[in-house]
Amino acid sequence: MPEKQLMSMVRREVENLQEGRIDLAPEILEIPAADYYDQDRWEVEVERIFKRLPMALGFSSELREPGSYRAMEVVGVPVLIVRGDDNQARAFVNMCSHRGNYVVEDEGGQTNIFRCNYHSWTYNLQGDLAGVFDENNFGEFDRSCYGLTPLPTSERSGLIWVTLNPNSNVNIDTFLSGYGQMLEDLKFADAHVVGRQDLNGPNWKVAYDGYRDFYHLPILHRNSFGPDGAFQPDYYAWGPHVRVVAPKNYEQLADTPEEQWQYDQITGGVWTIFPNISIAGGTGGGYMISQMFPGKTPLESHTTQSFLRFEPKEEQDQEEIDQHMDFMRMVVGDEDYYTGFHIQKALTTGAKDHLLFGRNETGGQLFHRWVDALIEASDNELPALLERGIGQQPTGNSVLEEAQSPDTSQKGPSSKR
Repeated sequence: MPEKQLMSMVRREVENLQEGRIDLAPEILEIPAADYYDQDRWEVEVERIFKRLPMALGFSSELREPGSYRAMEVVGVPVLIVRGDDNQARAFVNMCSHRGNYVVEDEGGQTNIFRCNYHSWTYNLQGDLAGVFDENNFGEFDRSCYGLTPLPTSERSGLIWVTLNPNSNVNIDTFLSGYGQMLEDLKFADAHVVGRQDLNGPNWKVAYDGYRDFYHLPILHRNSFGPDGAFQPDYYAWGPHVRVVAPKNYEQLADTPEEQWQYDQITGGVWTIFPNISIAGGTGGGYMISQMFPGKTPLESHTTQSFLRFEPKEEQDQEEIDQHMDFMRMVVGDEDYYTGFHIQKALTTGAKDHLLFGRNETGGQLFHRWVDALIEASDNELPALLERGIGQQPTGNSVLEEAQSPDTSQKGPSSKR
């Protein structure tokens, strides 16, 4: 089914290329400028989006063996992800039940037990309290009540999804809205993390706006990617998640029979996972996966770039990897985020009370509509909202519905507008 959807999207892009068109939103959208810097608004976004929704925090390929783990801080929450003896991925708050110290100080590794370096309380790979230093003199208590605090965790499509609110009632498959099937086609489970680097950025939405935007490519990135970048995009959405592609990038397929299309030619583009991930690349040359998180104030964010390839790191050309990482740090840091900091500073002056997202910027429109809808939804309303959506799907999504229908597997996309 996902491959049928991929083929349908490519057919749609070839059709749009031949017709000289792109799919447009019904109207221009205005976004209040204060949404990017208002403290109260930002706090609500952190609580109701980043702490209520599943987030892809790790890669299955990094935790292949029992006892492999990663630790990180996500919007102020220390998180520990580990592969258990039963091969299940679990996540916990990285916090000892005794006095609150981290039980893991480093970023990752391999272990069979976690030991707090304050009073040497130990925990097994399932998060159970396994040992108490000088237990005879500590006093009696129920160990079973003092394991690590678990966080809702799922493993889908080669990604490990964690929800920071232990009491979240958001189902991962409802949240993905069918997107998990598409992510399977990107084959993350077969890839290896060969590099990782961090960047500081402006407000998380200023940063994320750029990842769903091709409009700026031949202008802002004219010195890095060149002045001929495909800037007229189409968008395909699964709930709040969006793929960004451009008809121009399918010129070489327009005159090629479908049976000769290569897999890596149909998996490219920018795949975004709401609220904070951008996946650039394809199965041919590997991926750069950017994870953006709010910083300590509305005016800052933090981005981790992870680089994935389909051969183990030891089989890669390290010099080539380093050069690519340096290039992408320059593109994102010195071009995108450099501009983003200027945007951030100008917005806080109050000189403009709103910003514009054009009809050709459907990805940004969808992003902000989803942010608004999610922060307005109560905990009880959240599952139903994710189930029904917000009714703003792009025009091209009709071909995805056709691809899901077994009696239309041989049909091309409709040319009706």
